Amino acid sequence: MTTQKTSFVYVTYIASTPEKVFEAITKPEICRQYWGHENVSDWTPGSDWSHVRDNDERPTEIVGKVMEVASPNRLVITWAGASSADNPDAYSRVTFEIEPHANGTRLSVSHEDLERGSGMANGVSKGWPLVLSSLKSYLETGTGFDLSGRTKSA
Repeated sequence: MTTQKTSFVYVTYIASTPEKVFEAITKPEICRQYWGHENVSDWTPGSDWSHVRDNDERPTEIVGKVMEVASPNRLVITWAGASSADNPDAYSRVTFEIEPHANGTRLSVSHEDLERGSGMANGVSKGWPLVLSSLKSYLETGTGFDLSGRTKSA
C-alpha cells in the first residue's frame, strides 16, 4: 500500500530585503525572536540541521539535512520529527524561495512529501501560517508573536 502524500505552499510579502529574510530563517539568535525556536546548522549542503526550542522542556523537535543553499534566495532542507529521525520515510522537504519584489521581498515556503492525515501534516498546515506571519511582523516592526510555547500568567 502506497502512503498518500500532501504538500503545502505559503507565500507572503515582507517589507525587508532578501538578505534579512534569509538571515531570519538561518540565524538562531534571530529565529528565536519570532519562532520560539532556533534553526541550528552550519548551512552547507549535506549538513545536519535541527529545530531547537529555546527552553529546556523539549530541546530538539525537528531534524533534517541541508539539501541546497543559495543565499539569500533559496534554502532547501529535509524535515522530520526528532522521534522519527531513524525512519527515512518520515522525512518531508521544505523549500524557501526568497525573491526581491517591488514592495520588499516575496517569500514562498513549500513543504512537500508529508504523509496525508499525519500529525506532522496537521501541525505544518497550522504552524507555517503562524510562523510566517510572526516572521513578517518581526522583520517589519521588530516584534514577532510569542511562539515559544511558554505559559504566561495573567
